[in-house]
Amino acid sequence: MKRGIQTKHDRFTILIERDEDGFLVATVPALKSCYTQAKTMDELLHRIQEVIQLCLEEQKPANLEFVGVQTIEA
Repeated sequence: MKRGIQTKHDRFTILIERDEDGFLVATVPALKSCYTQAKTMDELLHRIQEVIQLCLEEQKPANLEFVGVQTIEA
């Protein structure tokens, strides 16, 4: 589904984690398979904006509401 030219800016919640190799990994839960990685936060934020634009060309974002983060032991 093509969205065409965007006339407004969408806002997305981005989850950022550090992997075992020290890379920062950003994931956008509202967009399927929308993620990237980088060594620095500046580079990561630039890359995730590019990836979001690519994902929006192919899909409509899910209507998710960020509720919070929990850590549990299992």
